[in-house]
Amino acid sequence: MRFLIVGGSGFLGGEIARQCLAAGHEVAATYFTRSGAAAGVEWLPLDVRRREDVDTLIGAFRPEVVINAAYRQTDWATTAIGAANVALAASAAGARLVHVSSDAVFSGAAIHYDETCVPDPIAPYGAAKAAAETAVNAIAPTAVTARTSLIIGDGDSPHEALVYSLATGKASGTLFTDDVRCPVHVADLAAALLELAASEYHGIHHVAGTDAMSRYELGLLIARRDGLDPGRLPAGRRADTDVPGPIDVRLECGMTQRRLRTRLRGARQFLG
Repeated sequence: MRFLIVGGSGFLGGEIARQCLAAGHEVAATYFTRSGAAAGVEWLPLDVRRREDVDTLIGAFRPEVVINAAYRQTDWATTAIGAANVALAASAAGARLVHVSSDAVFSGAAIHYDETCVPDPIAPYGAAKAAAETAVNAIAPTAVTARTSLIIGDGDSPHEALVYSLATGKASGTLFTDDVRCPVHVADLAAALLELAASEYHGIHHVAGTDAMSRYELGLLIARRDGLDPGRLPAGRRADTDVPGPIDVRLECGMTQRRLRTRLRGARQFLG
């Protein structure tokens, strides 16, 4: 099959590209500033904020599946308008669309959120992601929207890099003890997205790990796995700061997991 990964140079996009290639698919991936490193991928520059550029690229490549993993936390246009542009172009090309969303669409007031819950964002990034979901659902009702949580790898994710920097004194900061998410391994997430792409399912799906934990506990697990000193990790409470966004958001993935062969592991397992 012909896959186009929008935002393919990012952490998740790179893993999706790797798994697509391993499965024998034809793969193109987009980047904004710097292409990814995966050999065998056709790397294509793209600014998703420019609708005409998105239309031209998707129209020329004619993908059978588009996976949109592009976002910028501080840029509404990339996260929200870009998602609408991708959905419009994918629909015009007759491509299957899988859109990656986030647990940031929730406020945390309910703590536990299943696939039927309606977004109630309280920060700009969550609002942009919620707007993107609305656009994708309206433009491409047969698309899959996959909400996920903190994405962890084997040492190469942004959160792991932060933990390493804090533990070695190369950066200052705090890992919150009250900021709870359901971390997912990037390989599990990518495999689940490809499964959903090949399915007939549509609508909202939750793809996160089975373990709810604070960013501080997650940091301790990463430090121990990598032979770092957990005692050097600074702890604090997000509730005592003015950092915007939800505090405790736990994605319930029961419906999605029943539909998948891919097992969504908890962080205590994949970091143990």
